[in-house]
Amino acid sequence: MNTFGKIFRLTSFGESHGRGIGGIIDGCPAGIELDIDLIQKDLARRKPGQSKITTQRKEPDQVEFLSGVFEGKTQGTPIAFAIWNKDQHSNDYNDLKDVFRPSHADYTYTKKYGTRDHRGGGRSSARETIARVVAGAIAKQILAKAGVSIQAFVSQVGEIKLQKSYKELDLSATENNIVRCPDQEVAEQMIARIEKAGREHDTVGGVITGVATGVPAGWGEPVFNKLHADMGFAMLGINAVKGFEYGSGFDGTKLSGSEHNDIFIKTDEGVRTKTNNSGGIQGGISNGEDIYFNVAFKPIATLLKEQQTLDKDEQNIKINPKGRHDPCVLPRAVPIVEAMAALVLVDHFLLNKLNTI
Repeated sequence: MNTFGKIFRLTSFGESHGRGIGGIIDGCPAGIELDIDLIQKDLARRKPGQSKITTQRKEPDQVEFLSGVFEGKTQGTPIAFAIWNKDQHSNDYNDLKDVFRPSHADYTYTKKYGTRDHRGGGRSSARETIARVVAGAIAKQILAKAGVSIQAFVSQVGEIKLQKSYKELDLSATENNIVRCPDQEVAEQMIARIEKAGREHDTVGGVITGVATGVPAGWGEPVFNKLHADMGFAMLGINAVKGFEYGSGFDGTKLSGSEHNDIFIKTDEGVRTKTNNSGGIQGGISNGEDIYFNVAFKPIATLLKEQQTLDKDEQNIKINPKGRHDPCVLPRAVPIVEAMAALVLVDHFLLNKLNTI
């Protein structure tokens, strides 16, 4: 549906070329002093037109809070907010009104609803994720009070892949380049790969890695709301995502059980594990180790080149879309991945407070 979360709940609204995008957050605790600059910073990391490898649509993406925040603090009441669209070029999409673009939601939306907003993809546009970034930025500030931080970065673009684990990297360097990869040398190769796709009027996909540190043992539910299951649900709900893995992921299938098991050890910090193939989650519940995961993004479906498809009358037609589009979604998706991880973790943080009296 349009609502995410159990206790900390976000309902988003709006379309890519409508008046604006917004959301309502319910279940946010009262008394949280919000840093609006931090929220705006995450929106700036997601917004279009931020570099030469992103779409050149120019949007300020300035958030306006309509309710639930007074004198800089949350009131425990619904937080309503909006981000107004300023730079829509809706006429660029007129030729696509009756056409099903390859690998887009045009056909499926039409079959489901009997109608669709063809301007920029309407509700299926990634512009909807603005609401998630705002809510996620608030969730991050709540989690920070519990000692939890979340960092995501681009670890692969096409065939260009980071060969180091997140522990070998200086993640504070993620924002030092426009592709948001913490390894500068690899970042330059990634940028070149994205530019190549752009010159060819094509697109390229890749992988974003996320890391959550400071999550204590005990968050998560043991059956239907396992922490990793909710995390996967959140990531797979992001536009263009094709896969999710946590911990050792698919590579873990190559190991024997004796190689894969994380041995418990006693340390000055309490119970820890010698390795972390579990990705910080066991039995659906956090174990106190870092939670790390990978999110796979497909190449963006909109190509500025001729393609064969069908129209609403199921007639063959060739299209050559216009407009301003990203050759690669990854740099702008980093704050979205962080936001969705934050929404999952803040929900389980609050849920965990209900487990004992």
